[in-house]
Amino acid sequence: MFDWNDLKFFLELARQGRLMPAARRLKVDHTTVSRRISELERDLGIKIFDRKPNGFVLTEDGHKLYQEAEKIEGAALVISEDFRATPAEPTGRVRLTSMEGIAAFYLAEKLVQFNEKHPGVVVELVTERHLINLTKREADVCISFVPLVGPKLSVKKAGEFKLGLFASSRYIVERGTPGTMEELKRHDFIDYVDDLVAIQPVQWLHDVLVPESVVFRSTSMAAQQNAIAVGRGIGLLPFFSAKKDPRLVWLMKDVVVTRSLYLSVHEDIEYMGRVRTLLRFLHEIFKADRAYLNEFE
Repeated sequence: MFDWNDLKFFLELARQGRLMPAARRLKVDHTTVSRRISELERDLGIKIFDRKPNGFVLTEDGHKLYQEAEKIEGAALVISEDFRATPAEPTGRVRLTSMEGIAAFYLAEKLVQFNEKHPGVVVELVTERHLINLTKREADVCISFVPLVGPKLSVKKAGEFKLGLFASSRYIVERGTPGTMEELKRHDFIDYVDDLVAIQPVQWLHDVLVPESVVFRSTSMAAQQNAIAVGRGIGLLPFFSAKKDPRLVWLMKDVVVTRSLYLSVHEDIEYMGRVRTLLRFLHEIFKADRAYLNEFE
């Protein structure tokens, strides 16, 4: 009989592909991971990984074991969630990942409200330029502008938000207000760093035009907004962030770009109390704030 606990090491190494990242996730030494994998292979009498120069790759038997081990992991989570003296309110940590702009200008404030309602749940808000891999359990829940793709992911559209062109009063005084697309093309713009854009829907300015004169670029939407607000140029900003800055003036109100919001979670943890509570909250705020996210007053 093999040691059930070895499956935790097996699943993490299969998801990470390398010893050091798996060890960090498990909070053990990498030699411990290696030893437990060797013991599991010995006890089962099969080879579950091919050791390659670039990491560990599942063998055919390894893939079969992975499918069964995930079922065992899911069952263990069910037992942990449903068959113990559970407090009335959900507790524990949930890692939520999203893009920087919506995280900083919208979600951070909303998550304070969530914590007031559910003080036992600690939400870790992670911002990345690239899409986090939920299959590898890099996060529990993802809010993205594109639907995630991966095995055993539950992906639902939760809402949408709109963006418009903005400049500062100072910029308008110096350069004037564009009224047509031809006039707009002659202005200076704030944009993302082209070769560092990991998710193409974030390059939303290109839905309007590909600017000829870009005077400031940043991977940070917050930095772009600040540059626009002090008069450096024109940029495309979400209404939810622009409406928080009185220095910004909305230009060419017929030019509006829309982006969708998708909520993704791995099916194995979707049912868990703390995860389910956060998902329900997020769906509720996106529905309640539909006008806030899509209108500029």
